[in-house]
Amino acid sequence: MKPMGPIPPFFEAGSDGELVIAGKPASAWLDEADAPAFVYDKAIIEAKVAEFRAAMPDRVALHYAVKANSYGPLLEHMAKKVDGFDLASRGELERVDGLDLPLSIAGPGKSDADIAAALQKGVTIHLESEGEADRALAVAEAQGTTPRLAIRINPPFILKGAGMKMGGLASQFGIDAERVGPLALRLVDAGADFQGYHLYAGSQSLSAEAIAESQLATIDLTEKLVAETGIVPREVNLGGGFGIPYFANEKPLDISVIGDAIGKRLQDRPALSETKFILELGRWLVGEAGVYLTRVLDRKQSHGETFLTTDGGMHHVLAASGNLGQFLRRNYPITNASRFADEPTLEASVVGRLCTPLDLLGDEVMLADTQVGDVIALFCQGAYGLTASPNDFLSQPKAREHLA
Repeated sequence: MKPMGPIPPFFEAGSDGELVIAGKPASAWLDEADAPAFVYDKAIIEAKVAEFRAAMPDRVALHYAVKANSYGPLLEHMAKKVDGFDLASRGELERVDGLDLPLSIAGPGKSDADIAAALQKGVTIHLESEGEADRALAVAEAQGTTPRLAIRINPPFILKGAGMKMGGLASQFGIDAERVGPLALRLVDAGADFQGYHLYAGSQSLSAEAIAESQLATIDLTEKLVAETGIVPREVNLGGGFGIPYFANEKPLDISVIGDAIGKRLQDRPALSETKFILELGRWLVGEAGVYLTRVLDRKQSHGETFLTTDGGMHHVLAASGNLGQFLRRNYPITNASRFADEPTLEASVVGRLCTPLDLLGDEVMLADTQVGDVIALFCQGAYGLTASPNDFLSQPKAREHLA
């Protein structure tokens, strides 16, 4: 038996022992879909937003990172709950078209077409290099528009314990901190509508102290830039990095520690009293709200081990298979949804239907006694699920999505 991550605390069994998601038995979602399905529970998302609002100072805005999950109905719902959208592509800009919120776009490799589309929509462009700044100014001049620009900083520090570090080293992301001040002055001199700064030091951290340390360092760096340039930024995007527990022995993030630290530091920074601060969150807001459901097609024995083959797989949930950046594969929380209330008595490996041994959803995990036709539930699939997976691999049926 190998350990698995904790099932999020939002789920329970119905009177018949089956897992209930958003008020309906798990199997009912599959009966409607006739295919594997992702179900996103709005109530869980709303609880996370409320937790954020209670923990953070009023002057810290909440933006949703669309890259985490760009399902249309979910975006429409998020637009009613958050203060802005942070984008990573022109395609994401198209997905939020008509949703009336402040927008920003970041990411290396923005084409002139990306820049032009963002300028036309009044999107704040987070510049990743001096060359990108030159192109943004040139495109804006050709359009006859005033560009809304901010600078993404490659910070001189890292987010300790992050699942993916994005600072403190040479990087395709952002401009090295020592070159930011001169570029900010040049943008203002060129007539740009300069918004401020964006800094993202890492992702998927479960250490509130490490996140707070990184964000306080960002505030300090911003104040140094004000002293250097005389430019008070209208806004500073502190990034995010808030993690959720995926694996055994991981604990939920206490965001009140982060909110308290930011609130105290901002009280001591009069030079930034008019600056709006932003936290950009995706995974933390929607990750635990999503459940992936797939049916067991076959149960077999091989060399004394049990294998449960499902109608889903890594083409829908690549990260859960361990093939999206994990150095060592670990088990996400997984259960037999049909027998959610039953004690686990069966050690089995849950696999998908793809022709590769990489298609592994649960490696020697303990489940209730599982039969063909039972529903397997994989938790923490609200972020970086379907859109982060090779959906067309082997041309298997696509998973459906539901917001409930």
